[in-house]
Amino acid sequence: MKVTQISIFIENKSGRLAEVSRLLGENGVNIRALSLADTSDFGILRLIVDKTDLAKKTLKEGGFTVSKTEVVAVEVPDRPGGLASILKVLDEASVNVEYMYAFVERSAGNAVIIFRFDDVDQAIKVLQENNITVLPGERIYGI
Repeated sequence: MKVTQISIFIENKSGRLAEVSRLLGENGVNIRALSLADTSDFGILRLIVDKTDLAKKTLKEGGFTVSKTEVVAVEVPDRPGGLASILKVLDEASVNVEYMYAFVERSAGNAVIIFRFDDVDQAIKVLQENNITVLPGERIYGI
């Protein structure tokens, strides 16, 4: 039920993001979801890709600092208050959300959001106990 995300540390200068996408494209790696956070000097590009190991290898060989992280893909009701209902369940169980970002896919009328939790296993347990759909990595990579 976990999804592997890669995080790339990139200098905050022209062309670095283009270089990442070029390297991945040339090596047949498809980006499924992404998030970019930046400061004045560097950025952290978080990606869900269809070929995680190949992406990590390709980017390392291209001179980038890359790491893997476990995240969780969750179906969220696509209606006003849908996200709030999921966050309420997590809050009541004292599960901390470190960050999250939207995924550009709809699943059974729901939105899909990628979550990073401080305790991934506990978060998955709480979500499943509350009948919230956690999507397996294989499904996300194959979209």
